[in-house]
Formats: sequence, structure tokens, C-alpha cells
Amino acid sequence: MLRALILRKLSSEERKLGASLDYVRHMVGNARLGAFFRFVRFLPLADYRRALPAPACHVARLAAVRHADCGTCLQIEVRAARKDGVPVEVVTAAARGDPVALPNDLADVHRFATAVVTASGGEDALRETLRKRYGEEALVELALAIASCRVFPEVKRALGYAKSCAVVPLEIP
Repeated sequence: MLRALILRKLSSEERKLGASLDYVRHMVGNARLGAFFRFVRFLPLADYRRALPAPACHVARLAAVRHADCGTCLQIEVRAARKDGVPVEVVTAAARGDPVALPNDLADVHRFATAVVTASGGEDALRETLRKRYGEEALVELALAIASCRVFPEVKRALGYAKSCAVVPLEIP
């Protein structure tokens, strides 16, 4: 009974996201529900933002999820950014990995997120710039935004749903 309710809710979420949640269905159908309930407890962290401006948060998330090579996850983040009012030009540039087309403050965020996910070492100088620009609390939120959005493609890949991580043509509303 509980599994059936969860599966119905997943169908509703799929319609909202415009993307498959088959990997979550896999969890619900093949593991104890405790695993699913632990996973969904992660969702508030993935959405947490108080001090960091929406454009900076979404640029970081777009850069990070783009690097995770998950087209459907990137599309979900594009929709979330637009829903939060991030300008289409910003979303397009970040989703395409083009920091040069971003305003300087957001280009720094994009470069920082990319440096973090590639472990290039280039994040040190940018971290200080972003700390001064947005503050310490926002820097923490930036770190959480970068890390949390990468969980979904990694779980999909680990469960064998990487095929849903194929490159998809972006639709930027």
C-alpha cells in the first residue's frame, strides 16, 4: 500500500520535472523503504538556499551537473533556474558551459564550481573572491549547491540508469 502511494507520487513528480525518475522507482521496488526514505531526506539539502542569490546558486548547480554529464539532470536544473527567475541568457550560458557569456560575478561562480568539480586547484583564489562578494553563509550554500546536485546523476549511474543521463537537447523556457 505504501509503495503504491510512493509510486503515484513519483508519477506526479515526473510530470512536474518533465523527466523520468525510474532510478527512484528502482529504489522503491528493490530495496527496503528505509533506503528510499533516507534518500528523500536528502532533498531539502539539495534545495537549500537563503543567503546566496538565485542566479549564483543556479549557475553553480548548472556548472556542476553539466560536468556530471547528465543531460536529463541538466534539463531539470534549467527548469528550476527559470522557475526561480534566472534570466534566460544566464541559464543558457551556464548550461552550455560558457562563462565568458555570463556577467563577471556569475562567471566567477561558474569558474569556481567547475574548478571544484574537476579538482583543478583553481578554486582557491575564486573562493576568496566569492566569500568577499556574497559572505561566508552564502559560500557554505554554494558548496552545498555544487555537491548536492551531483548526487542524483551519481545515484542514477550507480543503479544502471546512466542511459537516462544521455545528452538531451536543452529546452530553455
